Amino acid sequence: MNSNYYAILMAGGIGSRFWPLSTSALPKQFHDILGTGETLIQTTYRRLEKMIPSENIFILTNEQYGGLVKAQLDGVKDHQILLEPLMRNTAPCILYASMKIKKINPKAVLVVAPSDHWIENETRFLEDLRLCFDHCQDNDVLMTLGIKPTFPNTGFGYIQYEKSDQPIKKVDQFREKPDYKTAKSFLAQGNFLWNAGIFIWNVQSVLDAFMKFQPEMYQQLEHGYQLLNTDKEEEFIDRAYPELDKISIDYAVMERSENIYVLPANFDWNDLGTWGSLYEELQKDSQQNVVVGAQAKLENSHRNIIHTSREKVVVVRDLDDYIVIDRDDKLLIYPKAKEQEVKNVIDKLGNSQ
Repeated sequence: MNSNYYAILMAGGIGSRFWPLSTSALPKQFHDILGTGETLIQTTYRRLEKMIPSENIFILTNEQYGGLVKAQLDGVKDHQILLEPLMRNTAPCILYASMKIKKINPKAVLVVAPSDHWIENETRFLEDLRLCFDHCQDNDVLMTLGIKPTFPNTGFGYIQYEKSDQPIKKVDQFREKPDYKTAKSFLAQGNFLWNAGIFIWNVQSVLDAFMKFQPEMYQQLEHGYQLLNTDKEEEFIDRAYPELDKISIDYAVMERSENIYVLPANFDWNDLGTWGSLYEELQKDSQQNVVVGAQAKLENSHRNIIHTSREKVVVVRDLDDYIVIDRDDKLLIYPKAKEQEVKNVIDKLGNSQ
């Protein structure tokens, strides 16, 4: 394995659209929602470990989930778990982790990967990742993996690239989540990809980008650079983090930079952001229903997803295109077509749910 290869594994989100399975106390990345025997974070860690030395994989998460990370990822050391004292979106934590890594290895090339994505062909994923690492090793570029769209999805952001015969494409611009008509036009043009939120770069390139486009944030953390990877780090982060802007890496850096490139991915991918996205990836019965955990009897019911504890018996009749989720003392029965609204409902219930 290449000792210059590093990974930042993002594991701090709550995943409220997966309520009631995913809660603020136990988010979706710590669940086996696919029924594979592994939680999502375990699957992602194992995938990265095939190419990146385990000691070079850093996990970014909220401080309340540090114990969960350590319990689920055997062999991970305390210094590899970066605890955010509060949520500040993706830019501050990526800058924090990148500074730590540079202090360890200024020649590091790293991937930033969410912990809760589904990837079918791991061999192709690793081949794509190696191609990106090779390109970023000696070039001042910021790269991302883009997903070839299979339908006009309105729930993803898009990446528009300059058409060329080269496998790695120059990014023209990032586009926000479109309406259906706009998404159809993106597919018709043929040079749009879904933004998967997987980034690759050498550590100096990303730090240079932060210095240029987020100088205040960079300086706020750079003040404590000498404290990183020491016993003074936690105290500094607890003090500095609340002062950092709450902003995504896309807005903070990627959309402002000129040296952005994308590799159209050669693997099947799903961000598993909603119950409907999980439905798409799981095996279906003759009526196109997905059942996980339950002993279910479904009559004249089609295209539903039923997810419960294994001892639960579920009987459903005359129900189409619904999400039925039972977890402890919580029950969700919701139309799939309105699944994006689940987050709003849960926000009204409060974080304790």
